[in-house]
Amino acid sequence: MPAYASENLYNEDLAPLKNRFWGWYQVFCMWMSDVHSVGGYLFAGSLFALGIAAWQVLVCLIVGIVIVMFATNLVAKPGVDLGVPYPVVCRLSFGVYGANIAAVIRGLIAIAWYGIQTYVASKALVVVVLKFLPQYAVYEQSFFLGLSYLGWFAFLTMWIAQFLVFYRGMKAITVFIDWAGPGVYAVMFLLAGWIVYKAGWSNINFTLADVKYTGWAAVWQMIVATALVVSYFSGPMVNFSDFSRFATGMDAVRKGNFWGLPVNFLAFSLVTVITTSGTLTVFGQYIEDPVEIVSRIDSATAAVLGAATFLIATIGINIVANFVSPAFDFANVSPKHITFIRGGMIAAVGSVAVMPWHLFNSPEIIHYTLDTLGAAIGPLYGILVADYYLVRHEHLFVDDLYNDRPDGHYWYQGGFNPNAVWALIVGALVGMVFVFVPALHFLGAFAWFIGVAGGGGTYWWLMRRAGAGAARAERARFKAAQA
Repeated sequence: MPAYASENLYNEDLAPLKNRFWGWYQVFCMWMSDVHSVGGYLFAGSLFALGIAAWQVLVCLIVGIVIVMFATNLVAKPGVDLGVPYPVVCRLSFGVYGANIAAVIRGLIAIAWYGIQTYVASKALVVVVLKFLPQYAVYEQSFFLGLSYLGWFAFLTMWIAQFLVFYRGMKAITVFIDWAGPGVYAVMFLLAGWIVYKAGWSNINFTLADVKYTGWAAVWQMIVATALVVSYFSGPMVNFSDFSRFATGMDAVRKGNFWGLPVNFLAFSLVTVITTSGTLTVFGQYIEDPVEIVSRIDSATAAVLGAATFLIATIGINIVANFVSPAFDFANVSPKHITFIRGGMIAAVGSVAVMPWHLFNSPEIIHYTLDTLGAAIGPLYGILVADYYLVRHEHLFVDDLYNDRPDGHYWYQGGFNPNAVWALIVGALVGMVFVFVPALHFLGAFAWFIGVAGGGGTYWWLMRRAGAGAARAERARFKAAQA
């Protein structure tokens, strides 16, 4: 425990870690759990349907995921150096209480995605129920709050299954993701193998749509696709210190990120497009949703195995992207009353309250809601990186992260750093312009990059100005004392 720690800023879950037990394999498995999901499958497949050639998509995948890897390595270092989670790292730049702004933004995004991922996977459970008990199809015709009774059963079953893993804490979570990611891979390879066997390799086409773009138009689509890859990982990327704090060192993080990002994501994308491509021959149409593919397989065993895989995959991605983050984020708001487990349960309950089936089934709502929240992630990332490397040059005072007295280095003004708050507002507003203004929407895919530049650049400029002003004041005081 730090020499002085306020109960408003400190609990054991937020404290610097002494026992680091993650090697490169755990980091690798973490990324497998994040990538191997129904949402990840749909995203990877969508890139091959952009209307550009398959080799161009592969270039975009490689370039985009390498950018993600290097960006993740940058934001991982504070977690490794300090052994603290994302909201505590945010205290460096936002102030000991201002960090709650950054924490709540990330937590709200996680709640929305937590619900959506749970709902998408619950559809696989419905497939299994109807496969063995078709008489229960009648419960798909009765609705409560926009979801069928059978849908509620599947959703709550998924919700409880996730709770049983989460409730046991980070050790149990680590064990789960160590085997969940590889397990999902095994089933994905089996599904791809079955599709190739049924369709024949000659019928596998790595471009899922007609090539519509050539020349400079194709180059622009490639740039957009690359930006989409980076944006897809923007959530877990900004709060990666939640996981890097468990790593034994930066070498383990870099190696785990290499295998978990470029190698893993490229392999998963290839398996995805092979499977989706073969569905045209096997089922007569392209099927991008793996849940629907499994539902069309006659074998009951295959249906159960596939559904179980998607359930495991969903628990995995919800752990990585949508549980650990808000668990720490909400604990940071009131450490005295909210532990890691309680913070995660706030997110879990919130995921039901947002009724994610409405979000998922209304593309316009999900687009504007999540893109608006996503526009705030770029500035958060930019501020964190600019502060750690350009403003502080990695010179830190760990004890003051838990110090709410005015003499603390991160007290700023009443616990808030106005420069960080203004930088966040500027970066987020600029990003939102490209989401809501129709004339600029063609640049919407770059909102994360725009936010990083806007938020990080503004923060660096404001802090540099403030630093110069402080230095001038100090020199004036010195001259006055000499006189």
